[in-house]
Amino acid sequence: MSDRSEADTSCCAACGIAGGDDIKLKECTACYLVRYCSLKCQKDHRPKHKRACKKRAAELRDELLFKQPESTHLGDCPICMMPLPIYLDKTTMMNCCCKLICNGCSHAYDLRRVGALKNCPFCREIAPSTDEEIYKQRMKRIEANDPVAMRREGFANYHQGNYISALTGMYHKGQGVEKDSRKEIHHLEEAAIGGHPNARFNLGCKEEGSGNIERAVKHFTIAANLGDALSIKALMDRFKVGFVSKDDLAAALRAHKAAVDATKSPQREAAEEYYRIRRNGG
Repeated sequence: MSDRSEADTSCCAACGIAGGDDIKLKECTACYLVRYCSLKCQKDHRPKHKRACKKRAAELRDELLFKQPESTHLGDCPICMMPLPIYLDKTTMMNCCCKLICNGCSHAYDLRRVGALKNCPFCREIAPSTDEEIYKQRMKRIEANDPVAMRREGFANYHQGNYISALTGMYHKGQGVEKDSRKEIHHLEEAAIGGHPNARFNLGCKEEGSGNIERAVKHFTIAANLGDALSIKALMDRFKVGFVSKDDLAAALRAHKAAVDATKSPQREAAEEYYRIRRNGG
């Protein structure tokens, strides 16, 4: 067995053979520190490489986990192309194409609409009106591998008590699956990496509960930068006890305000006022 340095990726880390036209070396896909000429060499070298591999894999995971996402998991409204608000009561899900649009665009379309039939503001198809039609259209979107439609179906099954089909929180509660905190954390991390502020906030709470306050503050900061109100409040509370510096809190407050302001427009404000009046019976 070779004692070659793991930093040398031009040779097989186990036998030392150099890569070339005839010998294709494959990277260790967990850490990317070493390469191997064969599966046998990789298995033989595993006992020596395991510790360094795990250490580097954890570092790479943290680099990905604590990278600030460019936007939230919701992205932009497909009509006005402005960032969608992170609170779903400010958006409308179209049952025909499963597109999520802002209430501003939905309300503006309703004001311009002529006739009793309601066409989708995005795809222009007539929106399904009955539960059966909505279900059939959602199944079509699921067959097309639409993740939003899949999530909607998961929630529908969850509320019917069919936990096996639901896609969120199951490992925490043990509903439909065996309770598994590691899988719960894994799915929270995947959602956080994808820009989900609430998942990020929950990770911060879990890290703080485990005594990892520095990691918790990082999660709260990233979520606050995406416009999450709970996370900015968490940072303010941690500032009071000395876990967050004044400069870091000020930077988070500015980023939070910028993220929230980016989701505002006169059209959306008009829709919010309209729905407020409706809720109050006006």
